[in-house]
Amino acid sequence: MNSTETYTPSAWSLSDLFPSKDGPEIEAAFRTLEEKVAAVEKRRPSLSSDISTGAFMDLVRQIEEINRLGDVLYSYAGLWFAGDTQDQVAQALVARIDQFAAQLGNRVLFFSLWWKSLDDTHATRLMEDSGDYRYWLEEMRHFKPHTLTEPEEKIINIKNVTGVSALGMLYDSITNRYTFHLEVDGEPKELTRGELMVFARHHDAGLRERAYRELYRVYGNDGPILGQMYQTLVRDWRNEQVDLRHFPTPISARNLGNDIPDDVVDTLLEVSRSNASLFQRYFRLKARWLGMERLRRYDIYAPVAVSDKMYSFRDAAELVFDSFNEFHPQFAGLARRVFDQKHLDSEVRKGKRGGAFCWSVAPELTPWVLVNFQGHPDDAATLAHELGHAIHTMLASQHTLFTFHASLPLAETASTFGEMVLIDRLLAQEEDQSVRRDLLFRQVDDAYATIMRQTFFALFERQAHDMIQSNASVDQLSEAYIENLSQQFGESVEIGPEFRWEWVSIPHIYNTPFYVYAYAFGQLLVLSLYRQYKTEGEAFKPRYLRILSTGGSQAPVTLLAEAGIDVRQARFWQGGFDVIRGLIEQLEALPVEK
Repeated sequence: MNSTETYTPSAWSLSDLFPSKDGPEIEAAFRTLEEKVAAVEKRRPSLSSDISTGAFMDLVRQIEEINRLGDVLYSYAGLWFAGDTQDQVAQALVARIDQFAAQLGNRVLFFSLWWKSLDDTHATRLMEDSGDYRYWLEEMRHFKPHTLTEPEEKIINIKNVTGVSALGMLYDSITNRYTFHLEVDGEPKELTRGELMVFARHHDAGLRERAYRELYRVYGNDGPILGQMYQTLVRDWRNEQVDLRHFPTPISARNLGNDIPDDVVDTLLEVSRSNASLFQRYFRLKARWLGMERLRRYDIYAPVAVSDKMYSFRDAAELVFDSFNEFHPQFAGLARRVFDQKHLDSEVRKGKRGGAFCWSVAPELTPWVLVNFQGHPDDAATLAHELGHAIHTMLASQHTLFTFHASLPLAETASTFGEMVLIDRLLAQEEDQSVRRDLLFRQVDDAYATIMRQTFFALFERQAHDMIQSNASVDQLSEAYIENLSQQFGESVEIGPEFRWEWVSIPHIYNTPFYVYAYAFGQLLVLSLYRQYKTEGEAFKPRYLRILSTGGSQAPVTLLAEAGIDVRQARFWQGGFDVIRGLIEQLEALPVEK
């Protein structure tokens, strides 16, 4: 397939994982995994401080193969479920795999426990010839102070299946079945969340307000129950990570998983918090453009010019490919691979998971990408973002299963960069001044959504984890969230009472605690990188490609230091906000149209 003319919204194919949902291959995979685990178990007696490097690496590769097949099996079920969260067969398969994986994981747990307990001298000897596995082996040993006994680790693995994993699936199943009702141009509509939130960027202020009210009416109806689910997940996180594993704070567990020092994350969050006034300044400017004394929370993504600009799926794909090709032909080629291998689900349909994601299974497999394409400029930007994730993974495909995937803070690098490349392309070719102006405003809107909004989510998470430890009620958490919004917006934005339920509508804080700061990290990093690209041109590209192709084979702080970036310094993060200030100043220089 070489032409974008054949690209239309469609569901993905999972045949590169398994040929069918009911074929014998899935059961065969379960049996093969059982056999591979049994083979590794037999090698347990050989583990000692004087094991040969050859025998050690052979065992590492056996464990990698178990993980590879396990990831394929789990990804098949997870992608099937994402495509239809109401499919009971998919739900059952996910639950079965969770249980099976926990059991098998417990049987090979002895390897990681032995490896973490090994003294530094013998560990260093074994890592000398470990090649691309080295960083994975080093990172595993970082968790030595937080590792429990083998029986305790096994109990945690088992309880997670019927605990946090089950609650996470329940949350997804409940919230993805929601439908929303909105009257548009006199016509009542039943919408998915993705379809509803298109109206958050509509030029009609009343429609924006009704869309948000409907969103949080539905979530608010279940707010007490969803809030109780969150309380349980937070207590579980603290019980394990702080009380049992002795991490100093709940967020520290995520930071170590990301291999980002606590002080770096603290600096990022504090610099971001201190720049809240920058976006408040922007919202006051936007209010003037919209002819309002003060923005309402319903208005922060409002367009400043009436524009019905729409893109067909084919045109959006072509725009993304062209913008990627202009930066580097390899980027466009890798993006096309996702389409051509039918690894893209772009349809909007009931039951399908909302939002967008990129799911990387293994280095040798093209990632799967989910979007809900409706033809708006945001949908084109989302397509570029998720394809950027896929490109990142594919550029790192020479690494092992354990080292090809970038850590969360670096995982947003290519995705956000891809969006910025697309926006540059749109600005270069757009002749309509109102559309160009709207694109500039959208850049700052998106910077707000990716940096400030996510920062304050992370700040709320830190507060909520402490409050729940002190037995805070769901209503008290909602009050704290409203206060969080007040600190974020100051006097620049009026906040409606229904936004007290916004926090229960954020899947990341349920499924991956403290994930969200990675967005702010990635966006501010990309602003720095993009500024370098604009200054250096072609000379920048090899350095950038090296960052992406490194994947997860090197510590993020070390990798960025080699690129001349010191994330420990507040001035680095402030540099990203200085870029945003420059965009705001450009907009302030434009005459406000009445």
